[in-house]
Amino acid sequence: MTGKLTRRATGALALSSLAALPEAARAQQGRPIRLVVGFAAGGPTDVIARVLGQEMQGLLGQPVVVENRAGANSLIATEGVMRDPPDGQSLLVTTLAHSVNAILLPNARYRPLEDFAPVSLIATLPLIAVTATNSPYANISAVVAAAKARPGSVTYGSAGNGGSAHLSAALLAVMTQTEMTHVPFRGNAPALAEVMSGRLSFMFYPMVGIAEHIQRGQLRGLAVSTAERHPDFPDVPTMAEAGFGGFERYIQGVGLVAPAETPAPVVERLNNAVRTALAKPELNARLRSLGAVVVGSTPEEFRAFLVADLERWRSLITAARITAEAG
Repeated sequence: MTGKLTRRATGALALSSLAALPEAARAQQGRPIRLVVGFAAGGPTDVIARVLGQEMQGLLGQPVVVENRAGANSLIATEGVMRDPPDGQSLLVTTLAHSVNAILLPNARYRPLEDFAPVSLIATLPLIAVTATNSPYANISAVVAAAKARPGSVTYGSAGNGGSAHLSAALLAVMTQTEMTHVPFRGNAPALAEVMSGRLSFMFYPMVGIAEHIQRGQLRGLAVSTAERHPDFPDVPTMAEAGFGGFERYIQGVGLVAPAETPAPVVERLNNAVRTALAKPELNARLRSLGAVVVGSTPEEFRAFLVADLERWRSLITAARITAEAG
């Protein structure tokens, strides 16, 4: 689902999209486009938004700024963008929280599909399961074996209820019919510190910045969530190689959506800018260095991804009996 275009073709499309813009939308092009991130600055989603926004700014010929509206696992940002004018000036940077919040949170007042116009899937963020170097777990199968032998004794950390680390470990428990204990934290960093100390058994962690900890001997990689072995961790097997096929389908996508009813020419212009930016080798390499798998999709492809995303997380949340209050 790469949907990548050559620079020449994309540039031509961008010009045709510009010509097709309604007069009111063209008049707003001097205003900054806001990429709204529902998390604090410095995290993977924020960094991806800033790297992409800087490149989009030159392509669109207008300022592109990142606005952090942290709170409630991005619910505040999501509902804020939903209420913004559908003029292409306010875009939400989505993660799996876009689907999960609508499923888990009773106070969520938005519909992931109906209330937004998909622009593009930017990238996916694979995870790696890690444990302390001196832990008794040599691989992910050993973690599962321990959970089967002593239900509830295996613990795993996360950045909070309903996040990627939580849901990935819950998926492993569902697939293996085991009971593991979820210990949520306010962020991935404190959870990882507990794993390094050995006070937590393991956790699934975004690949951003984790390689250096493994190289220093602070962590042991157990398995990666990608379909094939990751070049940054060539000695770490995939979940499928460990016997857990299908795990790779449960991926976190980072994308851009606009408020519903944003005109199609505006969406097309934004999509062309995103895909042109992602096709540039320098930006592509930068995102890969952050652990992202670059995609760059059409709006239609991203809509199909979001439809599948909603179903996959709803099925898992139901099977794992996850609630808003507890894992």
